[in-house]
Amino acid sequence: MFVRILLILGFLPPLAWSAAALWFDGPASRGLAGGLAIALASISGVALVAMRSRLQGAVVCTVLFAIVLTWWFSLEPSNQRAWQPDVARSPKATIEGNRVTIRNVRDFAYRTESEYAERWEERHYDLSQLVGADLFMCSWGSPYIVHTILSWEFLGGDHLAVSIETRKEVGESYSAVLGFFRQFELYYVVADERDVVRLRTNFRGEDCRLYRMTHTPDQVRAVLLDYLAEINRLAEKPEWYNAATHNCTTTIRQHAMHVGAGKPWDWRVLVNGRLDELGWERGTIDRSLPFEEMRARSDITRRAQDAGGAADFSSRIREGLPGEERRRATARSIGAAAD
Repeated sequence: MFVRILLILGFLPPLAWSAAALWFDGPASRGLAGGLAIALASISGVALVAMRSRLQGAVVCTVLFAIVLTWWFSLEPSNQRAWQPDVARSPKATIEGNRVTIRNVRDFAYRTESEYAERWEERHYDLSQLVGADLFMCSWGSPYIVHTILSWEFLGGDHLAVSIETRKEVGESYSAVLGFFRQFELYYVVADERDVVRLRTNFRGEDCRLYRMTHTPDQVRAVLLDYLAEINRLAEKPEWYNAATHNCTTTIRQHAMHVGAGKPWDWRVLVNGRLDELGWERGTIDRSLPFEEMRARSDITRRAQDAGGAADFSSRIREGLPGEERRRATARSIGAAAD
């Protein structure tokens, strides 16, 4: 009996996930999807509880899980859907030496969260003028889970922000539960900070903190190029978003790992409301102040709200931020080298 109980407990998570996958990602007909989920639960229940041979029961459940998993991995993402306007266009980058041209950079003028004037732009950047990168952490209330945005700073005050999100269709809204299944394609919002940050602070009511990162210009250049390669790849071959393995923070880490700038795994990569604490401990964000003071000083919510749609939004939200002197010193060095 004890062995059978252990068997049931061991198979319960994968079989529960299988039933949920059939329900969420299965046939459009709710009746058919529900019927398949119930059938799987019933057959596996009989196999685990009623079959005399524990081995036979385990084999039946393993086969059921393997069938669902094989089907689930066969589901194909698409770039051809009825997308919501804010994710309707795929960004693309062209790189010629140090010159980068990015098409479909988003710079919407918002009246409300859902009402806006669309502005898709082509912008040009000089990689030799990269100064550094900054990390935004935006919270909607939970102390444990936040949304992260990486932004690159160029000499002269230009900033390029990239937010890794779900690509939602018309009528869809994000769900933390659905994010674990194959419901949303992965989308890189390439945008002006006045769009992607202001949207969260001024219209969604989120609190945002901005941290100066300590990586060298060469390191942030390598990460940006890896981002741009992925952006171009997604324009041709879409991928699924996943709330656990392919989200706004784990994907940043993947890019860093690709260029040799990654750090060992830490649980705070998933519980990313503590990501700033991890970065401070490792020295990947400015640590010129004790952590709690650094955290308080890095809150840019009110400054973003006051800046509104101003053309100098990016400079205004950075006023008085920790790490400003270090960043200016890097900018002076790059400027002198350019001269």
